[in-house]
Amino acid sequence: MAIENLTTTHLTNGLPILIKESHVAPVASFWIFYRVGSRNELPGTTGISHWVEHMLFKGTERFPSGEFDKAVARAGGMANGMTSQDWTTYFETLPAERIDLALEFEADRMVNTMIDADEVEAERTVILSEREGSENSYFYLLSEEVQAAAFRVHSYHNPIIGWKTDLLQITRDDLQRHYQSYYAPNNAVIVMVGDLDPAVMTGKLEKHFGTLPVGPAVPLMRLHEPEQIAEQRVLLRGSDHTAYYLHAFHGVAADHPDFFALTVLDAILGGAKGMGLFGGGGNNRSNRLYRALVDTELAVGVGSGFRPSIDPDLFSFYVTLAPGVSHEQIEETIWAELGKVQAQGVQLAELEKAIKQTKAQFAYSSESVTHQGYWLGFSQVVSSLAWLDQWLEQLTAVTVQDVQRVAQTYFTPNRQTVGWYIPE
Repeated sequence: MAIENLTTTHLTNGLPILIKESHVAPVASFWIFYRVGSRNELPGTTGISHWVEHMLFKGTERFPSGEFDKAVARAGGMANGMTSQDWTTYFETLPAERIDLALEFEADRMVNTMIDADEVEAERTVILSEREGSENSYFYLLSEEVQAAAFRVHSYHNPIIGWKTDLLQITRDDLQRHYQSYYAPNNAVIVMVGDLDPAVMTGKLEKHFGTLPVGPAVPLMRLHEPEQIAEQRVLLRGSDHTAYYLHAFHGVAADHPDFFALTVLDAILGGAKGMGLFGGGGNNRSNRLYRALVDTELAVGVGSGFRPSIDPDLFSFYVTLAPGVSHEQIEETIWAELGKVQAQGVQLAELEKAIKQTKAQFAYSSESVTHQGYWLGFSQVVSSLAWLDQWLEQLTAVTVQDVQRVAQTYFTPNRQTVGWYIPE
C-alpha cells in the first residue's frame, strides 16, 4: 500500500490525524489507536487493557449501552475494537455520508465512558469465561507457557487477556485509573480512509476532538528483556490425545534493520503472511517446514509466526504432531532445516518467490479502506509512517546473504524456548 493522497496534521490539543483519500467507493473508515496494550501493564493488573476495551462498549450518558451499535447497523456499517500487546484500537466503517456518527461516538467515549461497578462485575464473568474457554485448548496453554518462559522481565511475558489471578482481583477503581491514564488525545492516533475531503474532515475532527483535554503524562514502559543466555524448556501434559510442539526464538522489533530479512525467512520456512487486520497467510505447501514435516508425515500441521512489534517479540514455529511421532523427531527436523539455511543459505529463486508471495499477502491485507486504516494506525504505533511507506522497498532489498546472516544470528540454542505438549 503506497501512501498516496495522505494528509497528516495535528489538532490544537496535539492529537495526530491521518486522512487518506480513496474515492473508489462511497465508503469511509474511522480508526482510533491508543498507545496502550498488555505491554503497558503492571504485575497484579494484567489483562486490564483488554478489560477497559470491553468497558468502552458499555456506553456513555449520550450513547447508552447498545445505542451506538444499533445506529451503526441502521447505517449499514460495522464497528469493533481489539487489544494487542502494543495497542488498543476501535474502528467504524460506514457509508461516507454517515461517517460523522463515528466521530461523535469516539470523541464521547474517549472521555465520558461510564465504568459502572455492576457492569465491571458482569464483565469480570465474561472475561473469565473467555479465558477459561481458551484454557480448554492445550495448544493455547502451551503457547502461553512458552511465551511466559521466554520473557523473564518484559511484559510480553503476560497474556493479553491477563492471568486469572489478576482478573479475579482487578477493581473498578483500577479500571477507571487505567482509562484516565491512557485514554486521552496525547496518547491516541486517529486515521480516516475513504471517500473524504481532508479539509472538511479536519474541521469536523477539530470540532469533536480538538477541545478534549490533554491527559496526564503517560507512564513510561521501562522494561527491557535481557539477552537470553540459557535455553528454556516447557513440558505440558494433559488429556488431549493430540501432541503439540512449539519452538520460539527471540526476534527483533519492527524498526530493527533485520526485521525485513527475518520476515522473508519466515516466508521461506513457514509461508508468507499478510500481517494485516485479520492476519492471513498463503498456506502454501512449498515452504521448507511443510515439506520437511507434513510431506514426510511427521506432522499434520506446521506454521510459523513473526509479527511487527514495538519491542522484540518471538519468532515461533508450531507443529501438530502426527500419531506415533515423537517430539524429539520434530525438534531434530526443525534444527536440520535451520542448519541448512545457516550453513548453505537459500537459493535466489527461493528468495524471490518468498518476497513475491509476501508482497501479494501485503496487497491482499491492504485492499479495503478498513484494512488501509488499520495499516496506517498500526504502523504509526509500532514504528512510523516511514516504515510503512518503505515496506515494499525494504522487503525487496533483502538478499540471500541477509537471510543466511539472520538465521545464523537469531537461531541459536541459547536464544530458544521449546515447548512440548505430551498427551498423558
